Amino acid sequence: MANRNDLDASLKLFIVLSRAFRAINDKANHSIQRFDLNPTEFAVLELLYHKGDQPLQQIGGKILLASGSITYVVDKLEGKGLLIRKACAKDRRVTYAQITEEGKKLLQDIFPQHEENIHQLLDGLTTEEKKQAIDLIKKLGHFAAKTEKN
Repeated sequence: MANRNDLDASLKLFIVLSRAFRAINDKANHSIQRFDLNPTEFAVLELLYHKGDQPLQQIGGKILLASGSITYVVDKLEGKGLLIRKACAKDRRVTYAQITEEGKKLLQDIFPQHEENIHQLLDGLTTEEKKQAIDLIKKLGHFAAKTEKN
């Protein structure tokens, strides 16, 4: 059993990480909504814009979204003319999401603003502190992923 100081530090870190994530995420999401997109729609478009066509079955894992929600989001984006579904030529069971020219133009217009907004939200740390935070949070995430579930 951990000692009281270790337990208190773990609880405090959890609260601080949670509150920081919520504050940053809420402001980033608010910024995205100005473009008539919800955060999930933006995440799908951003993935397709930067990584190219993606199998629908794999999008959820890449943007941390339940697979059942992907169909709904893709339907909405398709209805807005921002992406299309494309059948795989080699495997009829696989369908790809492909960003349209209209979707590319939208991302070209809004991504620089989004990128700058994220930078402003995280500019409370120096570049070196950001690198340290990335390393520490990654280490924590990898450790947590290996930990047995209770």
